[in-house]
Amino acid sequence: MMKNRYRKKPDWLRRSLVEDERAGNIRRILREKKLETVCSEARCPNLGHCFSRGTATFLIMGNYCTRSCKYCAINDSSIPPLPLDPDEPVNLAEAALEMNLSYVVITSVTRDDLSDGGAKHYVKTIQALREFVPNVEIEILVPDFQGSRESLELIASSHPDVFNHNIETVKAMFSIIRPDASYSRSLELLKNFKTLKPQILTKSGIMLGIGENETDIEESIVDLLKAGVSTLTLGQYLQPSLKHLPVDRYVTPEEFDHWKEHALKLGFTRVSSGPLVRSSFHAELKGQYT
Repeated sequence: MMKNRYRKKPDWLRRSLVEDERAGNIRRILREKKLETVCSEARCPNLGHCFSRGTATFLIMGNYCTRSCKYCAINDSSIPPLPLDPDEPVNLAEAALEMNLSYVVITSVTRDDLSDGGAKHYVKTIQALREFVPNVEIEILVPDFQGSRESLELIASSHPDVFNHNIETVKAMFSIIRPDASYSRSLELLKNFKTLKPQILTKSGIMLGIGENETDIEESIVDLLKAGVSTLTLGQYLQPSLKHLPVDRYVTPEEFDHWKEHALKLGFTRVSSGPLVRSSFHAELKGQYT
């Protein structure tokens, strides 16, 4: 890992922070409905771009996580999470309707303090969306639920259109980056969901530039393929603050293109790979955008 705390970003990672009227409207809706987005909480570099397109990735179950991953900007386990908001599912559905969304991405913090990890809250949110926006497509980006089969079955019963669980980093770096999680547990979660619902598309993502090498990347994308994942996202890790792990290297657009081509040849059906790609970035395009 590099010793310097920050590296100057290359030009390909720079994006305008200017937002238009549409972005302002998205912020208004989110504020009025008391909703969080991973876009804001995780300090995503694409926030202005996505808000200006009229899209956002909803973050449910609060903005305090019960884990302390070394890459993530979301508030960690040092602060106890709040009780679940029973109005959140309907508020989210109403926001999606007002935003005129045909494709909704829902993610959450990890809630190890809840007996089901928040699975029932996901189900209630999906049900509300189906009621308010009948033809909406729903992608969920879930935590690992501590490997709970019961929680996974609850999620499967809600029939999302896309099931996403990010491993975030390669096997060799996993214990450093995600000390409270498990590489094998994440793979098992993806594999088990595919067994429960083989017709539903499964998806996962990896950050690059955090200390991995080519062999590590190859190993992890093969592991994901074996777990039944058909859609892969690859993006650049960016250090959100001084307390987080520093960037090891900035991966070039050409290398991202290489890994996209390689993953497609291995058997993935959809791959989004690029410096600014994030798991839910242009998710509605289903891998058509990089």
